[in-house]
Amino acid sequence: MKIAVFLPNWVGDAVMATPALRAVRETYPTAELVGIMRPVIADVLEDCGLIDRVLVHQPRGKIPDRRGWRFLSRLRAERFETALLLPNSLRSAWMAWMSGARRRIGFDRDLRGWLLTDRVASNSKSIPHPVIDEYLRLARAMGCRQTSRQMTLAVSRSAAESLDRFWDKFPSGLRQRGVIALNSGGAFGPAKNWPRESFVELARRIVDQRGKTVLIVCGPAERDDARWMVDQAQRDAVVSLADEPLSIGLSKAAIREADLLVTTDSGPRHFATAFGVPVVTLFGPTHIAWSETFAPNAVHLQIAVDCGPCQQRTCPLGHHRCMRELSVEQVFRAVDAQLGSCGIPSAA
Repeated sequence: MKIAVFLPNWVGDAVMATPALRAVRETYPTAELVGIMRPVIADVLEDCGLIDRVLVHQPRGKIPDRRGWRFLSRLRAERFETALLLPNSLRSAWMAWMSGARRRIGFDRDLRGWLLTDRVASNSKSIPHPVIDEYLRLARAMGCRQTSRQMTLAVSRSAAESLDRFWDKFPSGLRQRGVIALNSGGAFGPAKNWPRESFVELARRIVDQRGKTVLIVCGPAERDDARWMVDQAQRDAVVSLADEPLSIGLSKAAIREADLLVTTDSGPRHFATAFGVPVVTLFGPTHIAWSETFAPNAVHLQIAVDCGPCQQRTCPLGHHRCMRELSVEQVFRAVDAQLGSCGIPSAA
């Protein structure tokens, strides 16, 4: 049996899909699971053991075999028996239909129901509901009965070695005193961002009052902000990955090793949960329920504003109160409480 699994395009959603992938893996242990995904998602799921093979789909990429009719020809040549569609897009349903898979399982929404053989009723778009549970609903429609919300990720040896090389540039004491990771960015848009000045003040307080090292993780688009925060913090124990060859693997390795992650509502927050690392997530324009993971060591901070959560990429009113009015004191108290509840002592 050969099963095609169409993966989401967002990093966080891909991590939240791993419980459904594990359910399929355990229900069909002899089947070959082939993941259809973008390159970044392949990096996220690297070495996790839930997918047998990857077919990289890159509609706007430069490699002909990853896009257009040539990619569809590759799909048809696979002769899939079943296709599980985790994205809600019309494109994924059309591709599954074009692949020739005899069974196609997905949510019946956005006029794509006629492309599916197993139409799963879609919840209301206007009522927030956890994505992780939606993916598990699709897995159950496929026949999976043993399901849990436990997310799964892995760190490759090369990524772990890259992190070691990074820390080798600093005195050994920095790493040994324990690391708090800060993630300030995200692909969704600027509305999710906490002011970088607030991250700087938080980093100082973590170093001065908890005696921990602060590591700022970042993607390529956040390099300059990460460098600026290190410069403004004026603490030797505040460092960043900004000058490293950045990769999803390096970010996963750094977060897996951290005592705690403080992050915006973006993909890396799910890395922490998958690795069992305590996390404090700063929510602004997005509703917590959409990305709830039910992790016992996760704390969500969100202040009540009359205009939110608005789910907009940029603040439509221009004031960005939902993030600007979340104080450093509130976040530091949550960090302190998390470290205390997890039994992580101060290094000071």
